[in-house]
Amino acid sequence: MPAINIDDTLVLPRMSEPDPAVSRERPVAKITPGRRGVEGAGFPVYRGFAGLTFADIDPFLMLDQLGPVLNGPLETQGAPWHPHRGFETVTYVIDGEVAHHDSHGGGGVIGSGDTQWMTAGAGVLHDEMPTERIWKEGGWQHGIQLWVNLPSALKFSPPRYQPLLATELELATSHDGGALVRVIAGEAGGIKGPGSTHTPISIVHVSLAPGAQARIPWNSNFNSMIYMLTGTATVGAERRVLPAHHVALLGAGDHIAIQADDIQPTNPWDTEKAEFLLLGGQPIGEPVVQYGPFVMNTEAEIRQAFEDYQAGRLGTIPTN
Repeated sequence: MPAINIDDTLVLPRMSEPDPAVSRERPVAKITPGRRGVEGAGFPVYRGFAGLTFADIDPFLMLDQLGPVLNGPLETQGAPWHPHRGFETVTYVIDGEVAHHDSHGGGGVIGSGDTQWMTAGAGVLHDEMPTERIWKEGGWQHGIQLWVNLPSALKFSPPRYQPLLATELELATSHDGGALVRVIAGEAGGIKGPGSTHTPISIVHVSLAPGAQARIPWNSNFNSMIYMLTGTATVGAERRVLPAHHVALLGAGDHIAIQADDIQPTNPWDTEKAEFLLLGGQPIGEPVVQYGPFVMNTEAEIRQAFEDYQAGRLGTIPTN
């Protein structure tokens, strides 16, 4: 797996270790499987939050996992120009590369380990397409897209684009050196990521060696979820099994505990590690009305978003 790897995790900063005398381990509330779906021009995804409600995942709205898939020449698909309003899109490329453009002037190529963070806010048009090289040559594609909600007071914020390069992510390891931790946004175990968020959240990508356990402090005011990208692990004191493409919703507490299985399933990169995302944030607690590419608080605001899009008020597609 190309995304931001390091051979010797022991040279990295250690995450703070929870104090077992006072830190409460988060229990497993439920584990649900992702559902296969299709996005954009026809590429397959796993819809990671398919078994959860908006109330469960607040302030997140959606998680799609693309791949891992090996495309041949002229096979890689993307998401052509489309509108958004009322939330933020976060695309984290684990393997491959994607070209992004938007009507607010943001964009560029994001490669392995890079993240693009687009605040749609009041409205924007954008596309996410294979680069010319990937289109011609093919190759591995693996990544996730998250939708992060905005509170009503910020839904009409000006659009914003943040490119977060792999070299900017904060890397750390667990207390015993068995985990490679990449903090994309927010904070975990005393390590802060570079992403600037409108809504208080944390997004963390962890690679966990077979048999290793990670005990990661987590903001007690945040909810928390573990989404398994590849591999298998057990979660919490209950040692609930968490297979690939499943999500564990956790209860209240001060830290997250997860242990990789001793023997990992074969995967495309021939790596033995369990790969997963840690996600959580401060719930917004407002009504969520979603229709297609718009997420607002009321049906009237959804209708207005479609009217504004059709009238060209969400931006225009650049000519070059």
